Amino acid sequence: MKEIICITCPKGCHLKVDEQTFAVTGNSCPRGAVYGANELRNPVRVVTSTVIVEGPQRRLPVKTDRPIPKGKMFEVMEEIAKVRVKAPVKVGDVLIPNVAGTDGNVVATKNLP
Repeated sequence: MKEIICITCPKGCHLKVDEQTFAVTGNSCPRGAVYGANELRNPVRVVTSTVIVEGPQRRLPVKTDRPIPKGKMFEVMEEIAKVRVKAPVKVGDVLIPNVAGTDGNVVATKNLP
């Protein structure tokens, strides 16, 4: 049995997941069961960061538009670190398509006039 804490909602349920059958106990909602099983099969995360804006020294917040495999997070961060953007940028603009071959995109999360 693997013990993990669910991060799907603020409750933070203490889950126990059977490593053979992926059966989950300890969840107080159905989302916890899905999270627990997926966390052992293929853990994924949404990556949030910032990129440098050219011109006056400032940063633009960005995130992946979908969860990406946890094992690709450092590769994604390396690609994000290389990006420089110029204004204007709108929320949702794709700054890095198919980041690190994950099928996820890095998008702006703030308007930059």
